[in-house]
Amino acid sequence: MALELIQAVEQADSSEGLLNAVKALAATPSKQAIPTLITVLGYNNPGAAVAAVDGLIKLGEPAVLPLLEQLDGYNYGARAWAVRALAAIGDPRGLEILLDAAANDFALSVRRAATRGLGTICWELMPAEQVLEAQISAVKTLLQASRDPEWVVRYAAAGGLQALAGGVAVKPDWLADVSARFDEIVDRDETASVRARALLAKQRLSLG
Repeated sequence: MALELIQAVEQADSSEGLLNAVKALAATPSKQAIPTLITVLGYNNPGAAVAAVDGLIKLGEPAVLPLLEQLDGYNYGARAWAVRALAAIGDPRGLEILLDAAANDFALSVRRAATRGLGTICWELMPAEQVLEAQISAVKTLLQASRDPEWVVRYAAAGGLQALAGGVAVKPDWLADVSARFDEIVDRDETASVRARALLAKQRLSLG
């Protein structure tokens, strides 16, 4: 079945035909779909790329290594879609990619996706001795993202900081920096929704 769906994607002769074929392939749980779905990320077809990302997210962990292996030398559009997939999957092997994208990508949609992803990394999949340093890197990048020129990225950063802080069992040293940054956002951010998001995060984390 998966091979037939893959062949349909490869033989699609129109944008609509490609979109429908990718949607069908993305709906299959077969790991055989992964290489083709990743290839679609490089096509100039945003609808098909969205469908491919959805399929990769559903497949989850098995898609992570192939995505990482394809990032080098990939065109920018494909890389941007891959970041979205990695952010949603949450595998810690994608952490370095997300850190870089959240801080440096020129597209606000990619920065936003990466910022969200930093708050939902599955830390239990990382060796225990590496988690603290990795979380500190994530916090630093999220604090930087909370000063992004685009309000949607700052909003995502507030949510990411809340998710990250709310997922730790023991109160970390960096929580004070997060709390102080939330206070700054509530007092000074120019966008009401960002201020409200930071206030909600403080309340949810019981930070005063």
